[in-house]
Amino acid sequence: MRRAARLPPYDGAVTTPSIPRPGRTWVWAFAPYALISIVHIVTLALGATDISTPSKIALMPALFLGVAIAVSPPRGRITALLLAAITASWLGDSAGVFFPALPTVPLMIAFFAIAHLIYIWLFLRDLAVRRTARWSLVYIVWWVVLLIVLWPSLGALAFAVAAYGIVLGGTAAASTRAGTLVTWGGVLFLTSDTILAFLLFMPERVPPLTDPAVMLSYTLGQGLIAIGAVSIIRARRIAAAAAAADADVEAAADGTGTA
Repeated sequence: MRRAARLPPYDGAVTTPSIPRPGRTWVWAFAPYALISIVHIVTLALGATDISTPSKIALMPALFLGVAIAVSPPRGRITALLLAAITASWLGDSAGVFFPALPTVPLMIAFFAIAHLIYIWLFLRDLAVRRTARWSLVYIVWWVVLLIVLWPSLGALAFAVAAYGIVLGGTAAASTRAGTLVTWGGVLFLTSDTILAFLLFMPERVPPLTDPAVMLSYTLGQGLIAIGAVSIIRARRIAAAAAAADADVEAAADGTGTA
């Protein structure tokens, strides 16, 4: 008979350093992003454009840095796509500064559309942990109502905004597949774009401090999406590393057992 080899008692040492630590200390990688977000929103509300403008440009690089720190190498395709979506968002945020000779709103829509399409791909394929929520059908109603209200004010951008709205609603609906944090991130991202739409096309009807409201929901939405995505990436790494470690132990036991 085959007899299993005796394994030494666990002495508390970490014998599998390839397994990522499951704690939440990595969340501190997003502290710079949180700080810059607060500075930007406060200075925007106060009208301090000399601070709010550069802080807005610094938002997505800070989020990019947070993801890059929280996900240690090798980062792989999923992390690369997440960073690409953040980069496209950065270009959307900074379109008026980086491309002053081009029309800002169409360029902003184009860059954010790229970001949203990448997010949709990630949520539906690479970060999916559950089925799409049935309640996400409400985003169809959101799209119809928004177009009815805004259509008279959209002018030449009417069809572009309609198409962009489909992408926005698609991102929010797809986010329900990627866990609770990402789902709330999708809700807040959509909220930000909805408020922004009224600010851009019906500015006479928006209340004071609408700009800070846009950026508050935007920064929270992007932050929750990034943190939720990193949580999934890290959890999968831990599970894969633990499975590999278990396989190594079983292989070692089989190899040292006696017939």
